[in-house]
Amino acid sequence: MRFALLLAAALLTVPLCAQTSQAPPVTPPQNNLPHDSPLNPKLPTVFIVGDSTARNGADLGWGDHFAIYFDTDRINVANRAIAGRSSRTYINEGHWDKVLTEMKPGDFVLLQMGHNDGGGDANSVAKDTKGRSSIHTLGEETVDVPIKTPFTSGPLAGLSTETVHTYGWYMRKYIADTRANGATPILLTVTIRNIWVDGAKPGSGKQIERDMGFRALDLQLANDTHTPLADMATLEADRLQALGPEKTAAYFPIDHTHSSAEAAALIAQDVVTSLRIASLPLTKYLR
Repeated sequence: MRFALLLAAALLTVPLCAQTSQAPPVTPPQNNLPHDSPLNPKLPTVFIVGDSTARNGADLGWGDHFAIYFDTDRINVANRAIAGRSSRTYINEGHWDKVLTEMKPGDFVLLQMGHNDGGGDANSVAKDTKGRSSIHTLGEETVDVPIKTPFTSGPLAGLSTETVHTYGWYMRKYIADTRANGATPILLTVTIRNIWVDGAKPGSGKQIERDMGFRALDLQLANDTHTPLADMATLEADRLQALGPEKTAAYFPIDHTHSSAEAAALIAQDVVTSLRIASLPLTKYLR
């Protein structure tokens, strides 16, 4: 009986267009499961640093489907993404410091942020009640905001005011810290949302959204910092465009951002393919 009620509740969250074609997999509520496994210190590690699109409920993030593509007798795969985090809050809460304690020379770090970073200027960041937005540039602008809930750990512990930086500032910190530890940073373009817009040309039909506002920043950041970039977003967008709006909706049972487990597995494949296309050294550990 309880299972039937949960199933009914899950189906009610599916967009109407999805119900007219194929029912998506039943999806549990979002959460962060403590499924970190011990790392073999003798092997290099590839870390995933991101948000809920990479790690969410059981198997809902693409990072949970990533290890199957690697020879785990030769490399560790460590999914350290956390739901709801931005480039700013992942650092502020001390999660990045924990990754740095695990990192060693020869490791790799996949960096994928943006979904929770917002897209505004310093004024909009100051008004963000969730306290996770970054200033939407690559520059050195800052804005000071009061800390409403004191931090008990992490770099802001004991402070009453936070200096918020730009998206570029936070991402450059990830890159610099990774290199300082002898590891290789790799930027990933941001996963695609289930948002469709009218095509630019008459009769072209609906087109999947290919950029939620961070693509140009990531490409410029990769160029400025000489950091390799794997453009998985283009592969995912091409795949969803071929499916069309109705079939794509079945892969997003919660909202336009969070995928089903089946879709997460396909996104993981897109990430791997993008790494191959970029001819990155990490690919030598693929099966």
